[in-house]
Amino acid sequence: MPAGDPRVVLYVREACHLCEDARAVVGQACAEAGERFVERDVDADPALRAEYGELVPVVTVDGVRQGYWRLDGDRVRRALAR
Repeated sequence: MPAGDPRVVLYVREACHLCEDARAVVGQACAEAGERFVERDVDADPALRAEYGELVPVVTVDGVRQGYWRLDGDRVRRALAR
């Protein structure tokens, strides 16, 4: 991963109620770890839509998927601690 890129990426789409919940979970875990996260709209990129389509929301840490649909904050925290 290039230097300066965020370790955490949250893949979302508009009008997704689970994405709202995921923002809170990922935001809290990142705040506690002193990390930032970015969001990627899967519907804005055909490759992302093909990869993550029905799994949204999806969170990755250091490029490794840590969960989808209902995200587990503890799992994200453990991944950030590595």
